[in-house]
Amino acid sequence: MDNSLTRKLVLILTLGVFLNLGNNHLVIAATLEEIKERGKLVVAVKDNIRPLGFLDHKNQLQGLEIDLARQLAQDILGDPQALILQPVSNQERLQKVIDGEVDLAIARVTINSSRGRLVNFSPYYYLDGTGIITNNGRIRAVDHLRESKIAVLEGSSTIAVIRAELPQAKLIGVKSYQEAMTLLETEKVEAFAADNSILTGWVQQYPQYYRLPVRLSGEALGVVMPKGLQYASLRSRINQAIGRWKASGWLAELLERWGLP
Repeated sequence: MDNSLTRKLVLILTLGVFLNLGNNHLVIAATLEEIKERGKLVVAVKDNIRPLGFLDHKNQLQGLEIDLARQLAQDILGDPQALILQPVSNQERLQKVIDGEVDLAIARVTINSSRGRLVNFSPYYYLDGTGIITNNGRIRAVDHLRESKIAVLEGSSTIAVIRAELPQAKLIGVKSYQEAMTLLETEKVEAFAADNSILTGWVQQYPQYYRLPVRLSGEALGVVMPKGLQYASLRSRINQAIGRWKASGWLAELLERWGLP
């Protein structure tokens, strides 16, 4: 390598380290051995999606994904409490793993190819998908909604699913779950379509609603893990754990415990 190219590479590397240090510290994701040495597993989670990750009446994190994080801490470190849970927004879920601020993210992240270019995914732990809820006692099956008004989140993938399943239905776009609830309560729509993971929590909080026993699409949720050969042992440990949970029936029991279809 000629001297000029060497000097350029050194300058680039030095500048990169300097810029990272200027953002408090140089952050590098932890390998499996480093996690063991640290004695804590750091996991990004949601704190506002019942029953996946939410704050209970004691302001403690609970939910399916919280239980999965605890079990991973048990599997890796021998202690379910050897865990730091970091609530994140939807926009932060991947970036926290990419930046090395957390070891993993278990935060209702759907596995897809575009995200797979940035991070690695475990095998899925829950197959989410489009569901429907209603507070109309006469509606108990999808066929009952053939020509009904159904609320859907604007810009969501749910729109295409419902149009394919119920082409005669009138879709009403809403900007939030609260807006959907208002339309249901005022009888301006007969139903609301969204992901089953969200609708399950809705019905748990508001038992006057009924979730139709359907899954009209399939979106697999997986654990977000860092890319790179140095994290191969960590990824293998996570993947093996999820495989054991499925084979033993423990994961299915956990899903049932949290009321997830």
